[in-house]
Amino acid sequence: MKIKLQRILCVIPLLLLVFTTAFAQRTIRGKVVDAATQESLPGASVSVKGSSDGVTTEVDGTFSLKTTAENVTLVVNYIGYLQQEIAISGNNAGTIKLKAAESSINEVVVTGTSYAIERETPVAMSTITSEVIVEKASQQEFPELLKSTPGVYATRGTGGGYGDSRINMRGFQSANIAVMINGIPVNDMESGRVFWSNWAGLTDVTRSMQTQRGLGASKVAVPSVGGTINILTKSTDAQRGGFISQAIGNNNFSKTAFSLSSGLSEKGWAFSVAASKTEGDGWFEGLAFEAYSYFFNVSKVLNEKHTLSLTGFGAPQYHGSRFERANIQYYRDAPQGIRFNPNWGVMNGKDKTISGNFYHKPQVSLNHYWTIDGTSSLSTALYASSGSGGNEFPNNANLFLSTRTGDKYSPVDIDKIVDQNVTSPDGNAVGYLQSNRNDHRWYGALSTYQKALTENFDLLAGVDLRYYKGIHFNSVRNLLGAEYVLNSGNVNNPNFRAKNGDKIGFYNDGLVGWAGGFLQGEYKVGPLAAFVSLAASNTSYQRIDYFRYKEDDPLRESDKVNFFGYQAKGGANYNINDNHNVFANLGYFEKAPFFNAVFLNNQNIPNVNAENEKILSYELGYGFRSRNLSGNVNLYRTTWKDRSFTRSLPGQDNTPVYANLLGVDALHQGVEVDFRYEPINRVTLTGMLSVGDWTWLNDIDQVEVFDQNQTRVGTVGPVTMAGLKVGDAPQTTAALGLNFNLTDDFKVGADYNYYANFHSDFNPINLPANRGNRPWEVPNYSLLDLSAVFKFKFAGLNASVIGNVNNVFDTEYISDALANYTQANRDEPFVSNANNSWVYFGTGRSWTTTLRINF
Repeated sequence: MKIKLQRILCVIPLLLLVFTTAFAQRTIRGKVVDAATQESLPGASVSVKGSSDGVTTEVDGTFSLKTTAENVTLVVNYIGYLQQEIAISGNNAGTIKLKAAESSINEVVVTGTSYAIERETPVAMSTITSEVIVEKASQQEFPELLKSTPGVYATRGTGGGYGDSRINMRGFQSANIAVMINGIPVNDMESGRVFWSNWAGLTDVTRSMQTQRGLGASKVAVPSVGGTINILTKSTDAQRGGFISQAIGNNNFSKTAFSLSSGLSEKGWAFSVAASKTEGDGWFEGLAFEAYSYFFNVSKVLNEKHTLSLTGFGAPQYHGSRFERANIQYYRDAPQGIRFNPNWGVMNGKDKTISGNFYHKPQVSLNHYWTIDGTSSLSTALYASSGSGGNEFPNNANLFLSTRTGDKYSPVDIDKIVDQNVTSPDGNAVGYLQSNRNDHRWYGALSTYQKALTENFDLLAGVDLRYYKGIHFNSVRNLLGAEYVLNSGNVNNPNFRAKNGDKIGFYNDGLVGWAGGFLQGEYKVGPLAAFVSLAASNTSYQRIDYFRYKEDDPLRESDKVNFFGYQAKGGANYNINDNHNVFANLGYFEKAPFFNAVFLNNQNIPNVNAENEKILSYELGYGFRSRNLSGNVNLYRTTWKDRSFTRSLPGQDNTPVYANLLGVDALHQGVEVDFRYEPINRVTLTGMLSVGDWTWLNDIDQVEVFDQNQTRVGTVGPVTMAGLKVGDAPQTTAALGLNFNLTDDFKVGADYNYYANFHSDFNPINLPANRGNRPWEVPNYSLLDLSAVFKFKFAGLNASVIGNVNNVFDTEYISDALANYTQANRDEPFVSNANNSWVYFGTGRSWTTTLRINF
């Protein structure tokens, strides 16, 4: 008995020790990211100072560290980054942001690509990481991923098809938003537009995507009026691995993708490759698509001073779209409801669009990063792009739309068009499909030099050189059984019998040259960071027309027209303490008008009245940062004078016509608020509110109008625009997001977006002076998206199942509206309302399920 009692007395202390240790042990959770890009840093080392407790971060940068230490100081290390020590009082380490070492490739890349740094660069910015893209993208495109960002409105675009998405920022359309991929501008050199279908496949290889609203921190001579979108892709990744994924969704959506990165070898080599195939029927009827994407990067660290990086990507695709809007009642009466699309038909028993788009724009760039010495570096990029493709549409929209298999809501009977062509006298086509092509060749060079003149002052200088050739022509895409199309558009061959692929209608080249440079000084001392930047550029335009002018006509090749533009901007950020910061920026710049404003009516005689657009912008901002809460408040005001732009508008016979607007003035001002709050461990709440006041300031005396064959069809005016609200985007937007990590392996999320104060765009051609009201205002609406991520092990590999439902409640809403005016009788003024406006409905409920295996 005595022996048993002794044993018990010996065991009790041991049990007490075990229980004490168990209760004393705690789990500290957090996440390690790049301070500039907010990108997760997988494989980072996290340890408790003075102990052997430590872990490495997961693929998404998160970690769970168990320790018995009472007073914990975390030591965080990652290759190419500065070590950081953080004192932790509780169990939530929050987001730990590591700064890249000045000698690291990542720091040079960020510097060379105009990335803004939080609490340092004095601009309003938001960053979307690859983790968010993977978990939230589903069937959404690049612009839609930014829809919860202040000042941003993104939709599937007017066509509603794959890659037709569009974006507005602070009321400005994409033509006036600078979009860059790895620091290289991708806006069309003639129109300024961005065609997102060309970059759809990049979501799989994007490290991060940052929006800089307003003036932005661009270190190239790019005058961004509304803001800048900067996309960074993978390059010399320190992490080795990749993924394969398969997604399925509504309307036969399917996406197969893979990515592979070698990591940085001991000999300094690294490569990344990725590819995908995406297809589906589209949410609206007749919008089937098939798209591919590819990406590669090969990098070589030559030595501690030199690194070369070769990157190439492309996304060939074909998708159905729409060219015809309708009034609300027209959709209401359709058996298909808002899914109705009049621009597709049946041919030989198979679906066939009569409104489509096909394009392929491969781009290759060679980057050289040179750390000259401890105080200076040089980043240089040479790039080339070759685009080929265009749209697809009928030669006579009324003929096609009146030839249907049944009533007006049934598909177009293309076989009937074929029968008419077969019986047509002399084989001339009655109806056929044509294409407006916009091929191009684009070459450029960017180089940025940075020099630390003193401990606190850096000088940056750079050049931006570009050459662009836009090749524009109309061509026969499908004769639909006819032998030829009689074309008289070429004065050098007026009775040409065109076959499939032959050029008809118009054929011209637009040549654009760009030579720009910038000089910027950056001052940093203690809590203050300030900069002053000067930039100048010369834009040259020239037009060559092969159809409208005889071969010996000296006007066949226009004179070269030059526009000198410049910009001056400056700003400062002051960190009051670890929690509070304020910033301000101010800028003025003049930019060249777009190509169509210089060569009006597609003639080779330059417009002598074309002049630079003038923009004055300033902004004030406040930021708050703590471990659990961060937020920003921004006030902005931008005035824009002598604006010029071209709009595509529906004509009398449902075919688009175009209007050149010159000398327009506008005011864009507003306030933006956004926040991120982690009330408890595993729960994150985000939100934003953006309230704008965007107004046209003046009237226009005369508007030039031309058709799809680039023929002038008349003028309209005066256009009384003064005082009207800028349309095409809601001026009030709000968002709330909730992400809840139920366990280490299971996450759910909800995103709510609200849109209000949405004024219709208006057609300058039919905006009557004797109108009784302003253009119709689109009803307010809200959308809810849900997401879930479940992580698990598959054959020893990290895998996840991702589920997304967008527009959960299948809300019917109008995403794009064009105001129209009608009058009840001749004695009453013209009015704009819901009954006579032309609209596109937004996409209804959609779902996607993705299996992703990381290796």
